[in-house]
Amino acid sequence: MADTIVTNSPAGNDSASAGWVVALVIVIAIIVGGIVMYQRGFFKAGPTDTTNINVTLPTPTSGSTAK
Repeated sequence: MADTIVTNSPAGNDSASAGWVVALVIVIAIIVGGIVMYQRGFFKAGPTDTTNINVTLPTPTSGSTAK
């Protein structure tokens, strides 16, 4: 009677290295995307406030005193 022999081959590291490559590509894409968005002004604040307030004060007369 013949015995059945099952040999498991050790797992390779191919899937782990592929994961690192994918992670590196994603990080590079995020960095490049951030640089492009910065150059196009995506992170700028809204329009600056250019309000000009002019106040006219009356000229004091010679007979008035400040109290």
